Amino acid sequence: MGVLKITKENFKKEVLESEKPVLLDFWASWCGPCKMVSPIIDQVAEEKKDTIKVGKINIDEEEELAEKFRIMSIPTLVVMKEGKVVESTVGVKPKKAILSLLSE
Repeated sequence: MGVLKITKENFKKEVLESEKPVLLDFWASWCGPCKMVSPIIDQVAEEKKDTIKVGKINIDEEEELAEKFRIMSIPTLVVMKEGKVVESTVGVKPKKAILSLLSE
């Protein structure tokens, strides 16, 4: 399935109503650290496609969602299960740390 582009229009269906845990990557095109973490997020999406969903939220295009999650710094990764935030982290993380977020 790969990485989904999450917008306020598809947020409810893809995230809140998801049967699987969802890893959200809040990012922006001008953010250097976001560019560093992006290929790792793509790898995680591919490796875990059967067990999780992965979505990217561009904070410049989706200000409403960025505000809802109180995003102050990017990249911010948020893990949601059954419509609730269960884990979040800010900044560039190695793949192992991102995978451990998902297993908690």
